[in-house]
Amino acid sequence: MQYRMLGRTGLKVSAISLGTEYLIDLPVEHVRGVIHRALDMGVNYFDLFWPQPWFRDVMGRAFEGRRDDALLAAHLGAVMRGNQAGVGREPEEAESFLRDFLARYHTDHVDLLYLHNCDKQSDYDRLMSMDGLLGLALRLREQGVARYLAFSGHTVSTALQAAESGFVDVIMFPVNLVGHAVPGKREFLQRCAALDVGIVAMKPYAGGKLLQPEQVMSMDGFHVGGDPMELRRAASITPAQCLSYVLSQPGVSTVVPGCRSIDELEQAQAYWAASDGERGFGDPLAAFGQSISGECVYCNHCLPCPSEINIGTVMRLLDAARLGRTAELQAAYDGLSANADDCVACGACEERCPFDVTAVERMQQAAELFAT
Repeated sequence: MQYRMLGRTGLKVSAISLGTEYLIDLPVEHVRGVIHRALDMGVNYFDLFWPQPWFRDVMGRAFEGRRDDALLAAHLGAVMRGNQAGVGREPEEAESFLRDFLARYHTDHVDLLYLHNCDKQSDYDRLMSMDGLLGLALRLREQGVARYLAFSGHTVSTALQAAESGFVDVIMFPVNLVGHAVPGKREFLQRCAALDVGIVAMKPYAGGKLLQPEQVMSMDGFHVGGDPMELRRAASITPAQCLSYVLSQPGVSTVVPGCRSIDELEQAQAYWAASDGERGFGDPLAAFGQSISGECVYCNHCLPCPSEINIGTVMRLLDAARLGRTAELQAAYDGLSANADDCVACGACEERCPFDVTAVERMQQAAELFAT
């Protein structure tokens, strides 16, 4: 397992963590087995948005005795509507369901408290008011009930406002191959990186559709973070390729694939043993036709570099620094064993690039930007 900083929280999170939505309605022994296997593999971040009391009871039992090994993320505004999960915006109701979470998980605090599932501007304005859930969340943080505040949504415009609000340290957002070219998403991720707002990437498999055999895939905005779309693919896609794409994107601290079984969990964590070739996502991304010509997607299909530059990393740092060069970005660049100054302009990278990126020119730009 590798760990990354969760934005400015100071928390180190497992780069591949666990979404728990597919564990609902499964027997407690099965759920405990998945959770304990994840913990034993080094997973330390768990997204826990379901409000159903029976599910919370099962999960509370699964984490019993292992609470100190885990970072638990709860969602303020995840409530029950009859027998189903729903979204609530009344502070009193939202706090009641959070207190229920604490009781059923046998803990006195959550590590991350999300302002839950906000996509429309009118909902954002209500949610982010001091009379709304934001005001409640700030009070809960002062009380020690929540360590850090976060925001979850599927729309670039509202997620970007949350990132720039200064109130939240982390944003959960869909990041996957099929949603690569959603308008504004790239700039949103780069802005979060510049602000040191951590990204928890949900829907890495687009709700499982990327791993299915169907050649034509219909995607709703919930899965891609933008408008619905239909795409055709020519070949199968693996979990390693999906996760490699997500982990290469700016600002991403951790990805939370939903796993229903130990087998699915191990398929996700097998990423760490995969070869560079098995992780390569340039071909499926190019096949979707969702990339923009001349845009680096950090896939490193351009390697090997004779100067041993990790070109994708330099490109990612350059893109983020263009939106605001921070001390952290400068330190990350300075810490590279080889950087843009080492480029000999041989052009071999450009010959290999499936997206027509002018890599040599961008190496020159990076060298100039990070030298000033």
